Amino acid sequence: MTGQYVLDLRAVDEAQVAVVGGKGAHLGGLSRIEGIRVPDGFCVTTDAFRRIMAQAPSVEDRLDELSRSDPDDREAVRTLSARIRRAVEEVVVPDDLAAAITRALTRLGGQAACAVRSSATAEDSPTASFAGQQDTYLNVTGSSAILRHVSRCWASLFSERAVTYRQRNGIDHRAVHMAVVVQKMVFPHAAGVLFTADPVSGNRKTATVEAGFGLGEALVSGLVNPDVFKVRHGEVVARTIAAKQRAVRALPAGGTQEVVIDSQRQEQPTLTDAQVVELVQLGRRIEARFGCPQDIEWCLADEGFQIVQSRPITTLFPVPVPVPGTGDRENHVYLSVGHQQMMTDPMRPLGLSVWQLTSMAPMHEAGGRLFVDATPRLASPAGRAGLLDIVGRSDPLTRDALETVLDRDDFVPSLPDAGPGGPPAGGASAPIETDPAIVKELIEHSRASIATLRRDIRTKTGPELFDFLLEAFEEHKRVLGSPLSMQVITAGMEATWWLNDKLQEWLGEKNAADTLTLSAPDNITSEMGLALLDVADVIRPHPEVTAFLQGVEDEDFLDGLAKLPGGTEARDAIEAYLDRYGMRCVGEIDITRPRWRERPAALVPAILDNVRNFEPGAAARRFERGRQEARKKEQDVLSRLRALPDGKRKADLTKRMIDRVRTFIGYREYPKYDIVSRSFVYKQALLEEAERLVRANVLPEKEDVFYLTFQEFHDVVRSHRVDERLIQRRKDAFRSYHALTPPRVLTSDGEAVTGAYRRDDVPAGALIGLPVSAGTVEGRARVIHDMAEADLEAGDILVTTYTDPSWSPLFVGITGLVTEVGGLMTHGAVIAREYGLPAVVGVDQATRLIRDGQRIRVHGTDGYVEILP
Repeated sequence: MTGQYVLDLRAVDEAQVAVVGGKGAHLGGLSRIEGIRVPDGFCVTTDAFRRIMAQAPSVEDRLDELSRSDPDDREAVRTLSARIRRAVEEVVVPDDLAAAITRALTRLGGQAACAVRSSATAEDSPTASFAGQQDTYLNVTGSSAILRHVSRCWASLFSERAVTYRQRNGIDHRAVHMAVVVQKMVFPHAAGVLFTADPVSGNRKTATVEAGFGLGEALVSGLVNPDVFKVRHGEVVARTIAAKQRAVRALPAGGTQEVVIDSQRQEQPTLTDAQVVELVQLGRRIEARFGCPQDIEWCLADEGFQIVQSRPITTLFPVPVPVPGTGDRENHVYLSVGHQQMMTDPMRPLGLSVWQLTSMAPMHEAGGRLFVDATPRLASPAGRAGLLDIVGRSDPLTRDALETVLDRDDFVPSLPDAGPGGPPAGGASAPIETDPAIVKELIEHSRASIATLRRDIRTKTGPELFDFLLEAFEEHKRVLGSPLSMQVITAGMEATWWLNDKLQEWLGEKNAADTLTLSAPDNITSEMGLALLDVADVIRPHPEVTAFLQGVEDEDFLDGLAKLPGGTEARDAIEAYLDRYGMRCVGEIDITRPRWRERPAALVPAILDNVRNFEPGAAARRFERGRQEARKKEQDVLSRLRALPDGKRKADLTKRMIDRVRTFIGYREYPKYDIVSRSFVYKQALLEEAERLVRANVLPEKEDVFYLTFQEFHDVVRSHRVDERLIQRRKDAFRSYHALTPPRVLTSDGEAVTGAYRRDDVPAGALIGLPVSAGTVEGRARVIHDMAEADLEAGDILVTTYTDPSWSPLFVGITGLVTEVGGLMTHGAVIAREYGLPAVVGVDQATRLIRDGQRIRVHGTDGYVEILP
């Protein structure tokens, strides 16, 4: 019987997390690595914990209450967790279990001092470290004291911090069990932490050692500042030696004590450089065993280094994996696709793979996000200059990050240019006439192509559907990569840049194009926002409909509208809107995200805001007002130019560029509309196939296919077999990816390079960003993370992480925009200019630094935000 309750540490490994918890499993694995010394010990298994929990009174009822509690209700969590802890600690350890632990202690040396350490089954995993969430007790002596502290470790599974951590990470309290590790105490000269990758930058080739005298508790508790050593390629490349006035020592009778370090030793290095390098070499062995960068706790005693814990560093952003079979070990620089597409959330595997299959450039996945390898362009002097110019105009932070990498010697080797010639004839840089008919032709071709797709896909099922989709993806890329389409987009962007550059040079006016592009024609995204104002016009005269919509909680509300006075008209208006824009949603580049057609309730808050904040006919008035402002601005600019030396030539050039930007800039939004329109057709067909798998009992839920790649989904349809464990692993990984912040630039060393604004022309305390839409506005900040929860009043300024086209319906009701992600030509910036909203994007941590309800001033011309008293 006792074998299931106590296991020697050397009898377990990392495959036995369910039995001995994360810490115990990792320690067992560590003990099997050649050259790694781990203090002797044993594990009290999770079977013992389950036995104790079964004897604890009322625990099941309290766990039910805890599962229903709000993690933000700290008082409720504190009270419930304290009751559970008390109940667990009060259970008397059964005699046979106590005897098994005592026998194991005897094998360790009877009265030897021990460390008693919690080891939960969810901790030290690649996705959640649970660092510091459960309890550890040092220098515990005597079997009765150790038994008491084992009980405390069991109870620490329900500490307030551990409970809150699980709730915030979506982990079921009942799914986690507690083992306990008991080890012989090490009495070290020094102790600390080794990170086998830089925990700040993410660089996998730079290790960081933190060290202090005595036990490591002094560092963990923040009692002292550690010595810090940086090691790269086997050499100490940087060191910071701290004044270490205090340390924690073990007491002979048990327990620990804080002591003062002799003044002559306070500023001495804790370790020699040779010891630091030796420790990092041990860390590399451990990293190789576990397959990922490690956070390692170590001790240095007379006999050398001993390792007392190793866990994955869960905060590092993953590195894109090289193409299998290539043996690629070259340096690479990756650009975030999410920052270009204004969607930095993680994507599910099906969304990632469909985007990869339909994109114009190869893309690499890491952390649930996509990246493009910019190394080939950066290696070419001409390609580098062009890339930096384009990126710099759109997002200075990305340019600065790229320049930071390029400034490092030899990280990106410079290769000779392929030679003259440039883009092929007819490419994006070829001349194009300023002709509105070109835009009309492109839009009609897109509509016809999508209509053909809808018609032809209806009869496709099973493996035939996937073969058809692969062909459809090629058509998708042909339309997206049309040279004419690229010429139109480029012409609009270049005309915008020309106007801003030349009018600042000639007239001293910043961002003049912002006003000149107001109410430009053929902008499908700005039309989408205005069209929702028209929907509000239909609903506003019917108070019963408005009241009904205020209580909407589910997705079948459209059926209920027809029963109300005016409800049929309201339903028809919403349905017509969904027919045109229902394929859109927040994060729409991910095919797995629910579309408005699937969840129309997401539009209700914006509709109600429009009903409340606008008068009838607001859409047409707003568009016409913008058109008139742009016309007035054009006349003003041309008049002032004609008064300058060589004024007629300057005015004529400017007039041609104004006509060009107004003809082409609206089309900038249409290719994205084409993409999401096609994607929704793909999704509907794929979900029908998933429903067939559910009916055949191959899958429990149709949305499970979201956690398969396109090819894996195809394989399941052919074989009618699915790896449910793979799907569960993917779900767990996807959940963990939400805690990661994707960098704009990521190197193959794992370094996340963020970039900085090199500016000194803003007031002290202002938040710096990129000016993308001119003007200055002051108002109440509304910090919103979910469009479906928006509750805006007239005059509000929207502050959010990013805005893709689906946010455009909110733009009609705000007076300014601040985002953490964005660039000059991204969708939010384009629509902000269309609507005349002062906007600053790329404001780092805006949603954290600006509180909901604060008054702020947005300087859209100069690119900064002031938080007002």
